Amino acid sequence: MTAPATPLLEVRRVTKQFPGVRALRSVNLSLGRGEVLAVIGENGAGKSTLMKILAGVQHPDSGEVRLDGAVIELRDVQAAQRHGIALIHQELNLAGNLDIGANIFLGREPARFGFVDRATIRSESAKFLAPLGLDLDPDTRVDDLPIGLQQLIEIAKALASRARVLIMDEPTSSLTQHESARLFQVIKDLRTQGVSVVYISHRLGEVKELADRVTVLRDGENAGELSRDAISHDAMVRLMVGRDVSQFYERKSHAPGEMMFEARAVRTPAHPRHEINFTLRAGEIVGLAGLVGAGRTELLQTLFGVAPAVGGELRVRGETVALRSPIDAIRSGIALVPEDRKQQGLVIEMAVSENLSLASLRRDQRGGFLNRPAEQAICDEMIPKLSIKTPSPAQPAQFLSGGNQQKVVLGKWLALAPRVLLLDEPTRGIDIGAKREIYALMDRLAAEGVAVLFVSSEMEEILGMADRVLVMHEGRLTGELSRAELGEEAVMQLATGGKKPARE
Repeated sequence: MTAPATPLLEVRRVTKQFPGVRALRSVNLSLGRGEVLAVIGENGAGKSTLMKILAGVQHPDSGEVRLDGAVIELRDVQAAQRHGIALIHQELNLAGNLDIGANIFLGREPARFGFVDRATIRSESAKFLAPLGLDLDPDTRVDDLPIGLQQLIEIAKALASRARVLIMDEPTSSLTQHESARLFQVIKDLRTQGVSVVYISHRLGEVKELADRVTVLRDGENAGELSRDAISHDAMVRLMVGRDVSQFYERKSHAPGEMMFEARAVRTPAHPRHEINFTLRAGEIVGLAGLVGAGRTELLQTLFGVAPAVGGELRVRGETVALRSPIDAIRSGIALVPEDRKQQGLVIEMAVSENLSLASLRRDQRGGFLNRPAEQAICDEMIPKLSIKTPSPAQPAQFLSGGNQQKVVLGKWLALAPRVLLLDEPTRGIDIGAKREIYALMDRLAAEGVAVLFVSSEMEEILGMADRVLVMHEGRLTGELSRAELGEEAVMQLATGGKKPARE
């Protein structure tokens, strides 16, 4: 009988405590040579802490890390890199003002006669770019590259440091569908070259496509493991949340009410040649589907007055409105939860209480001063209503999990009791438990008569939550699908510029 192969990397009984928080408790993990291991779990499950320990950023209180069967000490990032372990952060760690070659060899620049050897950097960089399918000039400035190529430059940089283990933290969160597909192929190629990958993602479809094995963490402990043939959406969800989620999308049927919003021949600044027509009724949840670049975000920005329409008419509850700015939209009862919550939805350095009351400042001022009692009233209502997990309303928003940050953005707008709620990728980058809470909230708002229009790039989300779906392609509205007509094939046909499939 053949003895089992020694794992390339192994974590044994690792525990990590922070003041008042137990991040990890006796966690075990193993990674084989040339294996793609997905590590999944809700926000706060301990994934990031474990990865920082492996990258030498943090140190465990107890337990050990082994490489090729031998115990190693990861005192700092340099020690991890010497052992061939590289962490590729969600926010890329590149110097945008430097060129590709300089980034690949940053901190390890070859020298000649006491000067940086630019010729060697150029020639050697090409050797690390080629396996990733990149035919780029090493002298190209990194800031001039799209985010997808920057992600691959980060991988080339890790390979140049002789990395045997690549840890990827939410690598597709900022990528287009095409860029993600390219990254997946690179990961598969690296696997055949013997490079091992630890892949962290909230997107379970990606995990199912890429992972040879899945390790699940829950509340800082091992919750279970799935082999390749056992990986499924339901199995992963069950281990992550500790229960069987048979009805993940909490959607009840609500009879649509009065006409809440109408777009008549609306033309957006991004796609001024195309006229868009649609309606929203009270109590409806309408999905807005399409591929990246279809114009969905631009449409929502026009409906909220960020980029005012260049033509057409917008009506709210039967009355024509001129939405020249977000203030006009807010006065008309419209709210927008933007795609990028950190840049556009929150002032992350400010407290939860200040963020929750931000949209209400104009309404709640007292003689030009902040109305602290009104701010407190909003906190008292929204924190329990949305189950925002924060030690205090004074906690800076930047220290909350992604899911709780998103709830704060929602709470900010719900404090104004909008009649039309626009949601742009409302569950992007949040864990599966927080997603379920957002879905339940959308359903509750619809039951209260709010008209909800949401953009999502996740097909399951569109199919699971929408009463109707509007589909866009290259700035045009290519079709509308009723609940009965909804299906992945029907959505994709319209999203790629095709025609609505005929009903049988």
